[in-house]
Parts: sequence; C-alpha cells; structure tokens
Amino acid sequence: MADKKFALYAFNGDPMCFIHVILNALDMDEKGYDVKVIIEGSACKLAGEFENESNPMYSFYKKLKDSGLIDCFCKACSNKMETLEKVNEMGFPTCDEMSGHPSIGKYIEQGYTIITF
Repeated sequence: MADKKFALYAFNGDPMCFIHVILNALDMDEKGYDVKVIIEGSACKLAGEFENESNPMYSFYKKLKDSGLIDCFCKACSNKMETLEKVNEMGFPTCDEMSGHPSIGKYIEQGYTIITF
C-alpha cells in the first residue's frame, strides 16, 4: 500500500482532537500506508505533551514521536504558540516554506492526500 500516501494536518490544539491524529497515524502506518503528520496552528501548543509523563495520553504522544511519522511542526505557529524553543529542544523538524508555514501544495505535489484535523 505504499502508493497510498496521506499527510495528516493537525490544526486543532484540543488534546481530544489531537489524540485522533495520533491514533489514525499509527493505525495507517501499521496498515502499510505512507503517513506524514504535520502539526500546525494551535496544535503546536501541544509540543510539551510529548514529554509530559503525567498526561494520561503520554504513551500515545511518545509512540507517535518515536514512530518518526511527524514530518514537521509549523515554525510560525510554534513561534506564535510560544513552543518553538520546546519543538527545537525536542528535535522535531520545522517547516516554513510557505511564509513561515508548511505548504499543503508541497505534499500534494509529492502525491499525498491531505486530511485535516
């Protein structure tokens, strides 16, 4: 199923929404899909949750981080959400090719179907 390519754009900073990004990314990867997670908008404020062991959903955040499926955090939105330093500290890549934001067009040109959360 390598020809099935999906870019999951997480815009929503609500943790209950973001957990569905995590679950779907891991499930799709397990099923053999080519999956990339792009963290944008208010979802960038969740960067600290990837290290917050007291979060009841920490194991899911860790599994996503360890999976290598996160393609990037939006550089502009991470800066706006005051998490850019945390994103960089944790070693997550950032994207900024579209006026500081990740380009959806870039993923479409690479054959990805875009899904937004």
